[in-house]
Amino acid sequence: MNETEQENCLYIYSILNTATEQNLGTIGIDDNPVYTIVYKDIAAAVHFLEKKPEPAKDEQQAKEWVFTHNYAIDKMTEKFGTLLPFSFGCVALGNDETIKSWLQKNYEPFKSELEKLSGTAEYLVQIFYDPKILAEKVLKDSPELQELNTKIQGMSKGKGYILQKQFDVRRDQAITKELSKLGAEFGRAIHENVKETVPEEKKSNVPEKFKGKKSVITLSCLVSNENVENLGQVLEQINEHEGFAVRFTGPWSPYSFIDLKKDFEHT
Repeated sequence: MNETEQENCLYIYSILNTATEQNLGTIGIDDNPVYTIVYKDIAAAVHFLEKKPEPAKDEQQAKEWVFTHNYAIDKMTEKFGTLLPFSFGCVALGNDETIKSWLQKNYEPFKSELEKLSGTAEYLVQIFYDPKILAEKVLKDSPELQELNTKIQGMSKGKGYILQKQFDVRRDQAITKELSKLGAEFGRAIHENVKETVPEEKKSNVPEKFKGKKSVITLSCLVSNENVENLGQVLEQINEHEGFAVRFTGPWSPYSFIDLKKDFEHT
């Protein structure tokens, strides 16, 4: 949609599978009433704005707005099932007819995405390991490391310094090899039960519950509803590995598996 001289705007939450124009209640940001604008059998969920919104006055207000945006998406998911969620802060200049025209232009890709994602949800899978426990395991499994460690124990601190450095390097290499092997094993088991995955590119924070552990894998997973239980069982088996812990959260709207700004004509 091209920018117009109109000051009125519409805040966009999602694209829905519905042919019915309806009010969804005051679930929007700042208690704005959200409603649907329909084209054929899809609709945009929006709320009206008299002008482009001002930036949040502080971090707390920004957090509240993001929370409310996500809450609205969750409520729509409960009501309509599969939807295409917009990230926080997507505002279109214009009116209902502007949105309807936009839906018409993008009907085929929107409909295709809705069909592709039907019966799925996004889940977050995080796998952590305890460095101390893994170090003990590789030492136990390596006669070479055990022999080197025994030699070091029988030496003075000064004489054992060089050997200690060698031990540390070889132990770290063994840990890296073990993590690579287990990571591939875990990854294969996970991929057998999901439709798509998106790896976390940036280093994710370790939740307080897993303090002292390090991350092995962080994946956003697109999972068919019928495969969620199987995936849960696979993750439970991984969780039983000594020194490892799994965090499995969801279901969420499939933010990681669509890119409305890239794929579609947009505001």
